[in-house]
Amino acid sequence: MSNTKQTYNNESIKALKGADRVRLRPGVIFGSDGLDGCQHSFFEILSNSIDEAREGYGDVIEVTRFKDRSIMVKDYGRGTPVEFNEKEGRYNWELIYCELYAGGKYDNNEGDFYQYSLGLNGLGCCATQYSSEYMDVEVHMANKKHNLHFEKGNNIGGLTTTQVKGNKTGTTIKWRPDLEVFTENNIPVEYFVDTLKKQAVVNKGLKFIFFDEESGQTMEFLYENGLRDYVKELSKDNAFTEIYDYSMATKGRDRKDKPEYKVKAEVCFCFSNTDSVIEYYHNSSFLEYGGAPDKAVRSAFVNVIDNFIKQKNLYNKNEAKVTYADIQDCLVLVLSSFSTVTSYENQTKKAITNSFIQKALTDFLKQKLEIFLIENADDAQKVLNQVLVNKRSRETAENTRINIKKKLTGGLDINNRVKKFVDCRTKDLDRRELYIVEGDSALGSCKLGRDAEFQAIMPVRGKILNCLKTNYATILKNDIIVDLLKVLGCGVEIQTGKSKDLQHFDMDKLRWNKVIICTDADVDGFHIRTMILTMLYRLVPSLITNGKIFIAETPLYEINAKKKTYFAYDEGEKNKILSGLKGNYTIQRSKGLGENEPDMMWETTMNPETRRLIRIDQDNMELTERMFDVLLGENLGERKQFIKDHGREYLDLADIS
Repeated sequence: MSNTKQTYNNESIKALKGADRVRLRPGVIFGSDGLDGCQHSFFEILSNSIDEAREGYGDVIEVTRFKDRSIMVKDYGRGTPVEFNEKEGRYNWELIYCELYAGGKYDNNEGDFYQYSLGLNGLGCCATQYSSEYMDVEVHMANKKHNLHFEKGNNIGGLTTTQVKGNKTGTTIKWRPDLEVFTENNIPVEYFVDTLKKQAVVNKGLKFIFFDEESGQTMEFLYENGLRDYVKELSKDNAFTEIYDYSMATKGRDRKDKPEYKVKAEVCFCFSNTDSVIEYYHNSSFLEYGGAPDKAVRSAFVNVIDNFIKQKNLYNKNEAKVTYADIQDCLVLVLSSFSTVTSYENQTKKAITNSFIQKALTDFLKQKLEIFLIENADDAQKVLNQVLVNKRSRETAENTRINIKKKLTGGLDINNRVKKFVDCRTKDLDRRELYIVEGDSALGSCKLGRDAEFQAIMPVRGKILNCLKTNYATILKNDIIVDLLKVLGCGVEIQTGKSKDLQHFDMDKLRWNKVIICTDADVDGFHIRTMILTMLYRLVPSLITNGKIFIAETPLYEINAKKKTYFAYDEGEKNKILSGLKGNYTIQRSKGLGENEPDMMWETTMNPETRRLIRIDQDNMELTERMFDVLLGENLGERKQFIKDHGREYLDLADIS
């Protein structure tokens, strides 16, 4: 081992220069050196084209994703200034593509150009160029075509200019994000689609054309009416109110000693029983984390709706006020704001922090909400009623969760807490199996037939509640269900409305690698099995989605021939066995589990080498929910139709005894 040590002194300090400022530290500019950062480098180029279109120059932007992971953005604006800049003593193309913190949008608050610009920091073009394997720029303006070529942050060949005919204007930039800079550069189609769609929403009338060379697919995004068209799309025509939109413009400052700046905003919203979407944009950039607009919406909506509920005496005595969660649960809202001065949390522009913007939006939203509730009495009453329904449902669910937690966390020894539960010896969660069996008689035979090292038994007595048709309060009073939940150990997933609260569910606390439902192969057994599956689907659906639930197949027939016994699980197997037998044999329908000998239980149902388990999968969540609703929920009309259409397919099961 070498004992040589590096000396840290005055010569140890160095400054990154040129392209290295981005290439060696891309996360500083783009927020990450991974795919997120690579995606943001594309958005920087797109932003410049959007800013130009918003100034009134060009109404189409074309984006191409090539097979080799290069990208092209083409606009029909005025064209990027690239010729010599007398004031700066340098070519504009050098300032724009080779100089960080150089651009034409720093004076947007004083002048008329780029007042509400996406790009303000003068970083985007240069940083993206620096982080590219190559970049080609073509600019058309004033009967000239200008071309630039860059490789790994360096210009090759300078600016070339040729005279052309016609009045074509615009900028085309093609580049490939460099894998020496980013860990990944294969930006998925979904990102382009999502980004361009969002930009079409907040830039009404601006068309985005996206071409994916790999699939050969072309997509267009255009919202002629901007936010209104988008909110209608988001609500899927399921809104219980009309769609409302309001706009405003104002001026103000973040602090007395700070400069005054302009702010304008548009909000569009409706209320829905089935959908809840809240989106914020600023200077057309999607604000993933919101910041000031989100705080304004929360404050305004809670304040105004709470006041109207009080005015109409809709609260019960001593009832707590509504929260934003109660409103958000039925709100579809898109807010788009613009300002000539913007404080982003960082270069990735996912939240803004301007205090004046927050205050201006709060005042604006309060005023417009009050107008909406006063002028639209029918819709207002629907909104207030639905918010109160959401609130009271949330409170009921919270109380239910508290009761569940109390019921499921009493005592330390599970054997003392759950009667007739028989545990196994191993603590190895990768081996532990829980057999849920039908009644005390099955408990006896399974207990004697099992491998006590890793197989535990939990008997259920009779047919348990249909949990799809029962409220949580009633479910919690059922000892069978509560005991089974205690044995599972992972808590309960409470579902309320459109949201799912996993606060008291923890998959890591599940005590079993396999949960095996084991019932008789008759109508009663199938019914009990179905009710147990329904309970698991309603209360702990993640056990199904994670492949933890199994059904143990039990044989229908026991066939004895000479000194050997065969077991058939269906008619086909029975006929196949019989066709291979010679001499005398006897056939009998398999007894209930409680009547089986321990050896038979081990061989047919519990021995991992010979048993047959069916894993319960949930590949299609939507279809699963529908079938549970049709067969076991309150949907009587559709259940009758299903029986009419498919009942004959199940007649054989009705004959099993």
